[in-house]
Amino acid sequence: MIFSHISDTHLGFVQYYSEEREQDVYSAFDQAIDTSISDHVDFVIFAGDIFHIPNPSGKAILVLANALKRLKQTSIDSFFILGEHDISRIRATPVPFVYHNLEFSKYIGNGKPLQYKDVLIVGYDKRRKNEIHTFENDFAKIDAEAKNHAGHKILVLHQGITEVNKFAGELNSSDLPKNFTYYAMGHLHERELKKFSNLGGPLAYPGSIELTSSEGIKETQKGFYEVDISSSEAKPTWIKIDTRPQLSVKTYYQNLKKEVDLLSEKLKTFEKKPVIEIKIHGENIETDLVQSQIARLHPLALRCFWKAVRPEENNGSTFMERPAKIDDEMFKLAKDILNSEPWANFAIRDLLPLLSANQIDEANHLVIENFERFKKEKKNVN
Repeated sequence: MIFSHISDTHLGFVQYYSEEREQDVYSAFDQAIDTSISDHVDFVIFAGDIFHIPNPSGKAILVLANALKRLKQTSIDSFFILGEHDISRIRATPVPFVYHNLEFSKYIGNGKPLQYKDVLIVGYDKRRKNEIHTFENDFAKIDAEAKNHAGHKILVLHQGITEVNKFAGELNSSDLPKNFTYYAMGHLHERELKKFSNLGGPLAYPGSIELTSSEGIKETQKGFYEVDISSSEAKPTWIKIDTRPQLSVKTYYQNLKKEVDLLSEKLKTFEKKPVIEIKIHGENIETDLVQSQIARLHPLALRCFWKAVRPEENNGSTFMERPAKIDDEMFKLAKDILNSEPWANFAIRDLLPLLSANQIDEANHLVIENFERFKKEKKNVN
């Protein structure tokens, strides 16, 4: 038996206000679905952040509907949990539930064990930092059930594991139930495959299927896992998706013309026009001269950005490494200033992590999504 483990598809994500970038996401998603069908997988697991925002566009909804329909037509079942991008703080029913109600896909994010043939599958929706402690009792219950199950056991989560990424860590591997044979993770956008001695099987993050704003511009590979559970051990295989190239180039100001010459030749070899970022190091950088050189790349690239990097600049990463107790102090301060615990919680627990990770698009969506609720609350207070 083989299943596909797909995560962080972010359907509806539009980068640079570009229709091409929106279509890139749909193309990557369709590749994952079509490959799963052609490889005759038995089922598909979606490990959260199916959509980029809780109120996705009609196009994004249709793309998912068509994909699930193709799976159904080939007798491939699918299961999903919700990530933070799928869950609205004001909408009662998340959009993916529509597909569950239509029996196109099965929702498993409520923690209720589901037996599919001889496989036990348990999933949990994304839990925020102040809810993480609730996992302890839930994990204890399902671990006991998994221990007594003879076949494979799959746990589906949309959380960060500290040993995999210390900045995004919300749980330690030692917090997880021990008796599962595969840990199907979502949330982290980089591909990761780990084995921990205290866990019963591999822990895997497929990563996002396309680069998003939070990841920056870089050369990378995107894809998903196909997991063979025909034997007693779960064996994940990485399946690469064909995505638009993205290049981040560093050069010195005095070498810019030479670098642009080299890039021009390289870009001609790509089937898809790439996204390019050029970091120019030096002092006394003349904007007009830089732009005249960068203009030579525009016909060959979908987008081309440049940034002057001066010696005194730093990357701001110190703020990302702040201890949790600083967040607690900032929460207390925000609560005093705003005179509202929900507003302070929103500002420090929800909005600040996005801003500190440079996830500007996600922060904008979060503010817009909560604007009417906060406005109504303020009116009631007054």
